Amino acid sequence: MLARLVPYPLLSLALAASWVMLGNALSLNAVVMGLIVGLVIPPLTAAFWPHRPEIHNPLKLLIYFLLVVWDIVVANVVVAKIILTVPNAQLASHFITLPLTLRSPEGISLLAGTITMTPGTVSCELSADGRSLLVHALHAPDPDAARDEMLNRYEARLLEIFA
Repeated sequence: MLARLVPYPLLSLALAASWVMLGNALSLNAVVMGLIVGLVIPPLTAAFWPHRPEIHNPLKLLIYFLLVVWDIVVANVVVAKIILTVPNAQLASHFITLPLTLRSPEGISLLAGTITMTPGTVSCELSADGRSLLVHALHAPDPDAARDEMLNRYEARLLEIFA
């Protein structure tokens, strides 16, 4: 019975928590509305998810989320420092191609979203075969090191979560 009411418990919980955080205040109304959103949206969108992604380690997903939040905070400071101290002529912005090992569409989407949410980088294009991601970096004096850092820091963790 409960599985029919809440077919995607993690998604429901994430939607409810997101709703409460978007409200920017913890109130009974926000929690109730978050629960309604979390219970209604997943069954309505189930037809769009014929093959649910398998998350092999939810704890690693939580750790990944915390890592991304930390990286966003740090990158904001780094980008502010770059903007204030590096003259435009000395900016080393590059397009970097990330060769992907990930094959899960959800994992690739999460990787692209993570890169875009982190200040200083933006995902530009996924190759037609889904085997590489084009990323623009605001300031990457060593593009190879930036590529390796993104792959080791994000893709390697996503492989553990989705593979």
